[in-house]
Amino acid sequence: MPDSPALLVIGECVADIVRLPEAPDRIHPGGSPANVAYGLARLGLGTTLITQLGPDSNGRLIGEHLASAGVRVLTDGSGAPTPAATVDLDEAGRAAYTFEITWTLGAVQLPGEPPRHVHTGSVATALEPGAASVLDLVRSFRPAATVSYDPNVRPGLMGDHARAVHRAERCVALSDVVKASDEDLRWLYPDEAPEKAAVRWLHSGPAVVLVTRGAGGAVAFLPGGATVSIGAPPVRVADTVGAGDAFMSGTLHALASYGLLGAQGRARLRSMDPAVLRDVLRRAVASAAVTVARAGALPPDEAELERALTSAPAPER
Repeated sequence: MPDSPALLVIGECVADIVRLPEAPDRIHPGGSPANVAYGLARLGLGTTLITQLGPDSNGRLIGEHLASAGVRVLTDGSGAPTPAATVDLDEAGRAAYTFEITWTLGAVQLPGEPPRHVHTGSVATALEPGAASVLDLVRSFRPAATVSYDPNVRPGLMGDHARAVHRAERCVALSDVVKASDEDLRWLYPDEAPEKAAVRWLHSGPAVVLVTRGAGGAVAFLPGGATVSIGAPPVRVADTVGAGDAFMSGTLHALASYGLLGAQGRARLRSMDPAVLRDVLRRAVASAAVTVARAGALPPDEAELERALTSAPAPER
């Protein structure tokens, strides 16, 4: 693997302890940023993850999982226990989370040249003291890299609501690509429609804001008022764990294929043709659909994504 990664992800790894009614517990490697890194590597992109992993069985499980896709993992060497989350699934496969997480990310040296793109979000940008370290890293890479952000709101970890909103808006302003679910936006802005909040975020700096709607598909907003939406293909849901992360990795893979990532692609990203954005959404939704059809956060590889695209819905205009 080259010293300089095409993409860098900064954020937490989490051992997801999945509980189904009347079934034994299953442990899956997880954590939103780790899932995105894994998904990017599965799609053939050179990817490095800066994170914390403990010297425990869960840490070894996650480390081996990431390595199996080709993700290079860099840690701060703190030796803190690997974070864990209990994921309770209802009969429809919908997930509710209980967390045992600390995030104290210290200094990590990235060898080689700066990455072309940096992705972060979730607990890594919400939980101090590590959130401040993440923000500093993103700022340091931004002159040479485009930035993406997914708040991936976990209410039980967000702390004071006003502070959580401030942190999210600070990350949005640093980002070129922002993805959020409609549930994320409803938690952050309970008195505002998700679409209205997304447009307001767009005006603070990003080149595109994408909003996922679960089974309702996704919608994206561009500067100048263009809006692109797409439905979700019918799929038998095993569980929804990692669906949003697969959407994110699918989005970044598609943007990379169009040459829209990296400092040199920033201007083209800002002037992206809506037809290109439709294809990006189509690929992102197909990636998520593959993931929800099987247990755990297992996003598609390139061949699986191409097969899924043959049955993806036509974009809604």
